[in-house]
Amino acid sequence: MSYSKLKSGEAIPFHTDLTIQLVQRSDLEDIFAMFDDERVNKYLFFAPSDISVYQAFFDPIVANTEEAVQKGVWPDSPTFVIRSLEGKYMGMSAVTQVMFHDGNHEVGYQLPVKAWGQGIATAACKLMIAIGFDELKSHKVSADCYQSNIGSYKTLERCGFVQEGCQKDYFKTEIGFDDKLYYGMTKPQYQALYFN
Repeated sequence: MSYSKLKSGEAIPFHTDLTIQLVQRSDLEDIFAMFDDERVNKYLFFAPSDISVYQAFFDPIVANTEEAVQKGVWPDSPTFVIRSLEGKYMGMSAVTQVMFHDGNHEVGYQLPVKAWGQGIATAACKLMIAIGFDELKSHKVSADCYQSNIGSYKTLERCGFVQEGCQKDYFKTEIGFDDKLYYGMTKPQYQALYFN
């Protein structure tokens, strides 16, 4: 796959009848609304939060993305928004640099409820893995999720991630505690899985 259009900020066809594009400032309202849905945010340690928290996190990402697009390079933490052909928000995904660990990236994805169960997260996760290894020159791509988030860890497993650990009672929830599951993939694992 050629990533040149995606890197230049253009929307490209994605999955079935969707597009994917680097995040823009105009996407933030839809992203923040998703974070405030309790069916989504029960699996997000940072939500629900005041909009100022979301803004403080995303403003630098958007600014870095705008600058990267102008320079023709990948942003520091490529973050993408998925939409229907009619422009309806269908989720977001990212492949982010792990601080102080060159060549280590983390994959993440969040979808509104209307987009669940359609294979979108799996397609997004596979694309983030490919960008991580093929474009960002990762030697390791990781992810984590709540143990109760069955959809998320099943997505990771479908994409070839291997569970590498579990941290007991990591997340405090409204009904007690939940474990944090750690998943990973090395470059040789990626090449064996996706190119053989």
